[in-house]
Amino acid sequence: MDKKQGIIGNRIQWYRVVEHLIFNRMPIKQNWIIFESFFGKSYSDSPKYLYEYLQRTQGDKYRYIWVLNGRSQALEMTGKHKTCRMNSIRYVYYMARCGYRIFNVRQPAWNKKRPGVVFLETWHGTPLKKLAFDIGDIISASQNHKMVFYEHAREWNYLVSANRFSTDVFERAFVYDREKILECGYPRNDILYSENRDEIAEEVKKELGIPEGKRVILYAPTWRDNQYYDKAKYKFTLAMDLDRMQKEFSESSVILLRTHYHIADILDLSAYEGFVYNCSQYEDVSHLYLVSDICITDYSSVFFDYANLKRPILFFVYDLEEYASEIRGMYMDMEKELPGPILQNNDELVDALMHIDSIAERYSERYQNFYERFCNVDDGNASARIVERVFGSKN
Repeated sequence: MDKKQGIIGNRIQWYRVVEHLIFNRMPIKQNWIIFESFFGKSYSDSPKYLYEYLQRTQGDKYRYIWVLNGRSQALEMTGKHKTCRMNSIRYVYYMARCGYRIFNVRQPAWNKKRPGVVFLETWHGTPLKKLAFDIGDIISASQNHKMVFYEHAREWNYLVSANRFSTDVFERAFVYDREKILECGYPRNDILYSENRDEIAEEVKKELGIPEGKRVILYAPTWRDNQYYDKAKYKFTLAMDLDRMQKEFSESSVILLRTHYHIADILDLSAYEGFVYNCSQYEDVSHLYLVSDICITDYSSVFFDYANLKRPILFFVYDLEEYASEIRGMYMDMEKELPGPILQNNDELVDALMHIDSIAERYSERYQNFYERFCNVDDGNASARIVERVFGSKN
């Protein structure tokens, strides 16, 4: 939020005065849809895939508005649309007038949805870490976490779930009506089942400059609730020994590093040029899944999505005891339920990468059970199912 102060207050306060006196007195446009992904940071995630599905099937029936704080070449190549920066006067205008909202994170605390607006909350992952009312003590920058969650969820007309596990968690953790949860799978995972996913992967490899024949390792760690500079600006310390990784694997592999969107730190990886690719600002993580042969993560929900590909997953959790017991808490027993090994130091990580085939064989049964539990809804048609439920169209 723009909190720049002047002698007459901050900008958003004055935009809200305009909203109250003018915008909210204008009629709602029922064929306008506003999309937002990760607070306007990118054109990505499930809102992206719902937008593209609507573009393909509905065309000019709707007017599409994207909240985007920068530029996106991928968005610019799509059909007709408008853009606005988050918390700008245009943002306040469209939030007041659009008949539909499609977000993947919570809406601004200051904004209240007008009667008649349909709010589709896609959320952004199957939860491993406890959420909202399931959390005990909060060790993060925001201490009114639970109440904010509760108030925001009251405005959601629909909430997307990827599986029955998520449905159960969302109902309880968000204190949300189960009847309004759309257990349809995640639109962002539709591409993982696409008939041309191999062609997409080749295009992404060319875009990133990944040499042919190299094994691609995706490293996608999450943020830590107790390490932050400010609200939603988290610190990140790279625990992976890149010097050693480069020594052991640079001839055969490359690493794609993808940090969480909450992480404020920008890592200097210049010493590893040609081996480590910083993809933290790459818009669509689903594309990174497609090009990767192995995924290394920790407590991020990325592995729930990545498991749709049935490729090896390693869990580099060097702070497992602290994280699980003191910081957030987990919904599952990681040592018994994860579809890959828990690795707590760089020695174990290197050894696992050297013997990835035997690990895949050892975890094959557990992986299959995990897939049947968490990936059984996704099939490439989540966008179609959701659009049918929300917009009343089978097209």
